[in-house]
Amino acid sequence: MKAIVCEKYGTPEVLQFKDVEIPAPKEQEIRIKVYAAVVTPSDCSFRRADPFFIRFLYGLRNPKHPILGVEFAGEVDSVGKDVTLFKKGDQVFGISPHRFGTYAEYVCLPEDQPVFLKPNNAGYDEAAGLCDGALTALIFLRDHAKIQPGQKVLINGASGAVGAYAVQLAKYYGAEVTGVCSSRNFELVKSLGARTVIDYTKEDFTRGDQTYDVIFDAVGKRTYSECRGSLTPQGIYLSTVPSGGAMLSMLLTSKSRGKKAIFTAAGLKQKKENLAFLKELFEAGKIRSVIDRRYPLEQTIEAHRYVETGRKKGNVILHVSS
Repeated sequence: MKAIVCEKYGTPEVLQFKDVEIPAPKEQEIRIKVYAAVVTPSDCSFRRADPFFIRFLYGLRNPKHPILGVEFAGEVDSVGKDVTLFKKGDQVFGISPHRFGTYAEYVCLPEDQPVFLKPNNAGYDEAAGLCDGALTALIFLRDHAKIQPGQKVLINGASGAVGAYAVQLAKYYGAEVTGVCSSRNFELVKSLGARTVIDYTKEDFTRGDQTYDVIFDAVGKRTYSECRGSLTPQGIYLSTVPSGGAMLSMLLTSKSRGKKAIFTAAGLKQKKENLAFLKELFEAGKIRSVIDRRYPLEQTIEAHRYVETGRKKGNVILHVSS
């Protein structure tokens, strides 16, 4: 099968388009023919081993999982003899947070992993896109911020993958949403449900008079100390980037009865129920995928280069199998 292999850490040029052996599913595994995968900033971080602690988790000198890729959508191609939840031909979407491997024509996963039948009205690209930002935004907003109707929520990086879905989910839960992005993405963010949009190149939301119940920094560009003054007395700051400052702020505010800083490894806390919930929202028209660009698998290097510019809107999709 064709796959993108990363045998050493470095720039996008370390990625190789190669033929590798097709994996065989074990007794409780399903093999999925991958039609769409997602290139994310996290993929780029794993490729670079930046931050450095990635090496302690995924290989000190070289990646122990050389085929990158976490999010996917595809079709069940084969099932192990003990599999009961899926059958050959099922159209599915999900994530592979532990072993990666979705930058390839086939990937094997245990049937109890976060894999679910894709929305009936979603193409493979759209289903894979949901796995990128929507799953992360759901964990932060629903499970950690415990977002409530009527709350004021600010999404920093509202046009990115996590941010675009965070705007939609915050609106779904009844919040009044403010999005922060560049002016070229104003209309997109408004169409997703933001009542107010701030151009970060012209206005610094932390210097304004407005306060928010939740500030979700979906791109890791603003610190808790910068945002603290813009939080209500019980306000919550969320960040998707595990910087040293974010970790320290989380520790210092963990016992506070007032403002809190929260980070979580959302990808490792996913379950089938979250995919089922997103499927329901998508089929009901409550959320939609935002896809910026599509690349064939053999152009993964170019896809990584584009994602690293920091200018993408929503998802960047890889077309893996035809």
